[in-house]
Amino acid sequence: MRSKLYFFSAKHVATLMACVALVGVTEASLAQQNNGSDSQTNKAKSTTNSKKTDSKPAPSSKAKPKPEVVTSGALKSHVVYVQDLANSNVLLSKNEDEVRPIASVTKLMTAIIVVDAKQPMSEMIEVTQDDVDKLKHSRSRLPVGTKLTRGDMLHLALMSSENRAASALARYYPGGTSALVLAMNTKAQQLGMRQSRFVEPTGLSSANVSTPRDLVKMMQAAMQRPAIQEFTTDDQQEIRTVGKTATVFRNTNSLVTKADWDIKVSKTGFINEAGQCLVMIARINNRDTAIVLLDAIGRGTRVADAIRIRQLMQRQELAAL
Repeated sequence: MRSKLYFFSAKHVATLMACVALVGVTEASLAQQNNGSDSQTNKAKSTTNSKKTDSKPAPSSKAKPKPEVVTSGALKSHVVYVQDLANSNVLLSKNEDEVRPIASVTKLMTAIIVVDAKQPMSEMIEVTQDDVDKLKHSRSRLPVGTKLTRGDMLHLALMSSENRAASALARYYPGGTSALVLAMNTKAQQLGMRQSRFVEPTGLSSANVSTPRDLVKMMQAAMQRPAIQEFTTDDQQEIRTVGKTATVFRNTNSLVTKADWDIKVSKTGFINEAGQCLVMIARINNRDTAIVLLDAIGRGTRVADAIRIRQLMQRQELAAL
């Protein structure tokens, strides 16, 4: 088979080369467009993936336990009142408006009047038959005929709630017991204790009545008198009575013996009509706090309630109402 030879003129060659170049440019352009399209597609995919990733919820941290919901019902005393004395905020209250018998808490007002009278604390005072309890027939470790200084009588009336000591202090007040009771009621009005009334100096009568708010005012006044502050928070005192060796009298509020309690003023009380009572001002969380507990059933209840209140405050689970 014979091969055929083709001859092209210079003009034909130039045309052919131009066509080849045009094809190369077109292919390159198409490749570039394809690359750009792929880049945009990848970018779009990346953006979509990023959005999907961002839309995922962040892992939740472990929920903190909710603070305990504190109500006065957690405490067993019938009347509960807790007040921050730095700002007067009431932190806890239950039956705070009730006017109730206050039993031997009365002796705080008796002491205020005795101290303000400025009679010599070294003067001797004698317990007589007039000081024997004929209303409740309560017992006493101060026999008739016991002679003690006014200071010692005040100490025992406040620390150990000795009724005969409080009665003797009233009898030796200028003008006698009736004058002292009048002064107690006058002082109550001066302090703004509008719902309080006193008929005798020991607290044996259920006619001695007050409210938690009034009792806080009385405690604040008592705390301003160093002798009352000292005697109500002393844990014990040794006294020599008639015909006996030394007798040790102890505080009726066991919390004053606890090293972790900082109590500024304190008083307990009990008669059937009032129930077990405990009032005090204590330093809690570096703040003076008034605690009033009335009509508790049993001594242990009033102390347990006070401990519970302090624990709640230390854990900062009490806030202003």
